[in-house]
Amino acid sequence: MANNTSTNVISKKDYIFSITIIGLFFFIFGFVTWLNGILIPFLRTACELSDFEAYFITFAFYISYLIMALPSSAVLKKTGFKFGISIGCWVMAIGALIFIPAALARSYALFLTGLFVEGAGLALLQTAVNPYITILGPRESAAKRISIMGICNKFAGAIAPIILAGIILKDSHILEEKLAQAADAAARAVLLDKMAERVIVPYIVMAVILVLLGLFMKFVHLPEVEAEEIDETTSAELSKRTSIWQFPHLVLGVIALFFYVGVEVIAGDTIIRYGQSINIPMESSKYYTSLTMLAMVVGYILGIILIPKYLKQGNALKICTVLGLIFSLGAILTPANIAFTMPFIDLTTLKPIQLVLPVTVLFVALMGLANSLVWPAMWPLALYGLGRFTKTASALLIMAIAGGALLPLLYGKLAVAFSTQQAYWLCVPCYLIIMYYAFIGYKAGLKNVA
Repeated sequence: MANNTSTNVISKKDYIFSITIIGLFFFIFGFVTWLNGILIPFLRTACELSDFEAYFITFAFYISYLIMALPSSAVLKKTGFKFGISIGCWVMAIGALIFIPAALARSYALFLTGLFVEGAGLALLQTAVNPYITILGPRESAAKRISIMGICNKFAGAIAPIILAGIILKDSHILEEKLAQAADAAARAVLLDKMAERVIVPYIVMAVILVLLGLFMKFVHLPEVEAEEIDETTSAELSKRTSIWQFPHLVLGVIALFFYVGVEVIAGDTIIRYGQSINIPMESSKYYTSLTMLAMVVGYILGIILIPKYLKQGNALKICTVLGLIFSLGAILTPANIAFTMPFIDLTTLKPIQLVLPVTVLFVALMGLANSLVWPAMWPLALYGLGRFTKTASALLIMAIAGGALLPLLYGKLAVAFSTQQAYWLCVPCYLIIMYYAFIGYKAGLKNVA
């Protein structure tokens, strides 16, 4: 049988160490990625954007995955796994530093450039570490390992928007009052310039940390693992294949992953703006992305406990797609004026707060729970039986992250045309496509590789 497990036998100590180091980088992924949820309302105000224009933030960030995934694969072949990760960190640092001139000029184009460069660095990192963690151990437990990485990623995603919001959106209600009372365009511009400059310090700090992480990676030891090559004696048909396009389960997996990343980003990055649009003050709405991330963390913990002992990763994928469909319909159909107050803890200060939470917003946050095990389950299913094609296929799957660029932009267009709530109808066909892969698509062509 040709599968995608590691051909290397590594010690338990090396295994745990590798998981820890890669977990650190997934934390970095999450911290940088999910800042977009707070940047959308921030730059919408600072650069005076429409809802549609604001979602070019996610477009610029995620489209880099489409453009840079295959070049990233080529870079990794030349530099190797470790040095490739270092380069990825340094590229992200450059992207963070671009925020300085962007803030000083209050230039939306420069902000988008910085986000694109950050995304390019992340594409290199993701291309390296996602297949690594997939093949580090048995294929049957790959979803469990990716779930552990997901906790690192989404916990960072839970605290990152709160930290950034505490810096750049401090006293935002006072600023909004001053903007409304500004005597003329010049006075308004001065206020907006001061607002934009708030991102300079946090992004300088981020750049320094990324440079240091890149240097750290040059000296750390990680065991090399390789995907199992094709066993031509047991899979003669597979050995004849010359292209990744000859694997239908991979191609369908790429399509499904495109729509999955789209709904994941919609659930995480639109929720704050959605709360604002239904008149929830920023004091509460700034925490909404954190709710989505925490819901994903709960899902990942369930994955770690249940997979593969009690639940096969394929069945986990099926359950998640059904839940995603239910929660998206709940977000759409629940009246926006039905809300409640719940106790919450600010994850940065650890102080208790009272959070105003509309039920429709809660359903958007719960989409995070539904999304949690889709990525962990989909990767091993899509990479199954690819042997020597694994690295190229991984780059193709990374390209599918471009769904996070295009679908939120479409959401923004629908939000302008209809409403921020009705725009969530976009999630319904996305979940139906993912559901098709979960129930049928992942089996396509497997008779010739199993």
